Amino acid sequence: MLRTLSRPLVAGVERWLPSALVFAVVLTGVVAALAFALTDAGPVTVLRGWGDGLTGLLAFMTQMALILLLGYTLANTRPVRRLLVRVGSLPRTPVQAYAGVTLVAALGSLLSWGLGLVVGALLAREVAEQGKRRGLRLHFPLLVACGYAGYVVWHMGYSGSGPLAAATPGSFVEKQIGRTVPVSETIFAPWNLAAIVVTVVVVVAAMASLRPRAEDPVIELPDDAVAAEPTEPAEHTAERRTSPADWIDSSRLITLVTGLALTAYLIAYFGEEGFALTLDIVNWTFLAAILLLVGSPAELGRLVADAARNVGDILLQFPLYAGILGIMTTTGLIGVFSDFFVRLASPETLGLWAFLSGGLLNMFVPSGGGQFAVQGPIFLDAAQQLGVAPGVVVMGIAYGDQWTNMIQPFWALPVLAIARLGIRDILGFTTIALLVSGVVFAATMLVAGAG
Repeated sequence: MLRTLSRPLVAGVERWLPSALVFAVVLTGVVAALAFALTDAGPVTVLRGWGDGLTGLLAFMTQMALILLLGYTLANTRPVRRLLVRVGSLPRTPVQAYAGVTLVAALGSLLSWGLGLVVGALLAREVAEQGKRRGLRLHFPLLVACGYAGYVVWHMGYSGSGPLAAATPGSFVEKQIGRTVPVSETIFAPWNLAAIVVTVVVVVAAMASLRPRAEDPVIELPDDAVAAEPTEPAEHTAERRTSPADWIDSSRLITLVTGLALTAYLIAYFGEEGFALTLDIVNWTFLAAILLLVGSPAELGRLVADAARNVGDILLQFPLYAGILGIMTTTGLIGVFSDFFVRLASPETLGLWAFLSGGLLNMFVPSGGGQFAVQGPIFLDAAQQLGVAPGVVVMGIAYGDQWTNMIQPFWALPVLAIARLGIRDILGFTTIALLVSGVVFAATMLVAGAG
């Protein structure tokens, strides 16, 4: 029944959903129109607010781009790829295959959203390939959907851009409310940790339950989509080391020493600051892991060059999101919106409204960091007026963002590119992840608001 209900959604998305850049442009126009309609701002004020705001999130934009680039790079290091090959050999039944891919993708996403996306796609392909060799009857589009469904918990974890931005000194959150919001009030709040466990369990169970029955048709892994076995790069062979420069570029000593130095810095940081995560510290953690895992500067250069192809959308769209924030701040539109939610919500339900509106806005701003930059000031202001802990609305926005990613194709594109599938192939399955996770997220927001 759920698959039948999802078919019109699939058709509508394919027919009407434009690119993420178009969404950002349209949203800019909508916010400008609302500023004219709901505030006293004139055209010059709106234009200056937009133009002056374009540079307002440059540091944040760089941090977001690094999270994706480093996560993608880490997932493609040879040790991680070999680990995926081993994990792909574990499932012995279809249930184990679908559940295992979902679980590993969720764990990877909790570490880094860039890592989780790539790991989910690569593992889905690896499980399909090894299952095919063993005679398992596996539906490849469902495996890929499982790899993407694990992404539904990313914003609750180590690389959650909203809570990390709120915890980072000098961010717009600190400027607005006068302090940072430590991760102990967001990512590591007991109610969020409990929600992670419950969400992962129900999504894993739901995806496994969608396995085809004996009479259902199955689309197996195409023969031309076989995962390549990680091999020693040619640059590591003695034949290519024809000059001192080649020897240096092929030496592991350079990356190893740098990685150890960065690891020592992180140990010193956590020893002095405690577990005070920021966007920068998360990025340096993944960079240290990459430096310790790669075989040489030459290998690192190739991995980063491959990963950089996925960063362009962030670099192009974030200035537009910053411009939107500039309009809202300059014209007072933030106050208009926050007053609306103050009237609509109670202290107990403000987090729920942040979640629901976050899910809706994510359809138009498919970036957790960009969405938090636009929506965060509104709900933080409302939280101050209602006496709600800022961590509740920060995580409410985060939950909404990750929730509707299941039907927002933007972040599925890297997964689909690796799997060589289209959004039509997986959206019916990921809609199920949307439905079951939404119940958990809504309940969690009510519990957090009541506390």
